[in-house]
Amino acid sequence: MEISASTSTAVATPSGPAKPVLRSLLGGLVTALPVLAIGLLILAFAPAYYTHLALAAFVNLIVVVGLQVFMGNGNIANLGHSAFVGIGAYGVAVLATPPAMKKLSIPDAPFGLADIALDPLTAALCALLAVGVVAAASGKVISRLSGVAATIVSLALLIIVHSVFLNWTDLFKGNQAFFGIPKVVGLPGIMAAAVVVIVLARLFKDSRWGLQLRASAQSPQAAAAVGVDAKRLRLVAWILSALICGLAGILYAYFAGTISPKLFYFQQIFMTLAMLILGGMATVTGAVTGVIVLSVGLEFIRSIESGVSIGGIQLPQLLGLSGVALGVVIVLSMAFRPSGICGRHELDEQLARFFRRAR
Repeated sequence: MEISASTSTAVATPSGPAKPVLRSLLGGLVTALPVLAIGLLILAFAPAYYTHLALAAFVNLIVVVGLQVFMGNGNIANLGHSAFVGIGAYGVAVLATPPAMKKLSIPDAPFGLADIALDPLTAALCALLAVGVVAAASGKVISRLSGVAATIVSLALLIIVHSVFLNWTDLFKGNQAFFGIPKVVGLPGIMAAAVVVIVLARLFKDSRWGLQLRASAQSPQAAAAVGVDAKRLRLVAWILSALICGLAGILYAYFAGTISPKLFYFQQIFMTLAMLILGGMATVTGAVTGVIVLSVGLEFIRSIESGVSIGGIQLPQLLGLSGVALGVVIVLSMAFRPSGICGRHELDEQLARFFRRAR
């Protein structure tokens, strides 16, 4: 109750405690520094295999940060964000793949799409436009709901989009892999996109809109009493979150060159949710921390799934252990650390407190 009251007061006088844009910008850059350092180390010293793993981890990072924009500020569980990742990926796949390759994969594509190929940047912008249209349409419904109802609708959106990918075979090739997408993005490009997304998420969190959205989530009655339009704020956060997730799908398609519907379904949902819950959904730093910790942990678990030898003793195969680990992370985090590893403080705020205590 104390948090809600103080937050509501901040809404009434946003010019008082609201952080300046420059401070938020610097805070976002500080949060992005560990990500940038890890990426540079991988570029400089890691073999090709670990570079590929890093590419996938950076895509997950962008997805989780996009998820944090809506869940962390709106306090509403979102199970549909992978739908926008898939729309972004399939958007550039359909628009940017050369006609010679589309003649093999989707020769009967409607609207003459089998005969055209846009440049990667134009295709990406068109794919983001498609993501924005779907997000705006679905957000009109999501923004009017809260709690379990909004979560169920987001899950329904995921199922609908996945069903379209599977059954509109003339355009999306169904359950088969869509191949031939131009590989035009590498680790440096995805690193740059991740930094931009982290800073953007921090700017939104510290903006008046982000502050009011968190206030409306903590105390809807108090926020409404001071004129906060919670529906409009949820719609803005939903669309911004969808665009970030759509960008992640675009980048994944441009570095992998091959996609399929199963990549954008429940497995990605559970993984990114576990990352956000583990790190802490209240902060952008939490989203980044969860991705780093769980990416390293899951890679270690996958290395022992096929069986390892310890002290001359060969352990049996433990296939599916990574899935069990995701479930354990979610359960234990919610039970013992609901606020996540980072709690409610960003990295720059934690550093500032540390230096103040040191002085």
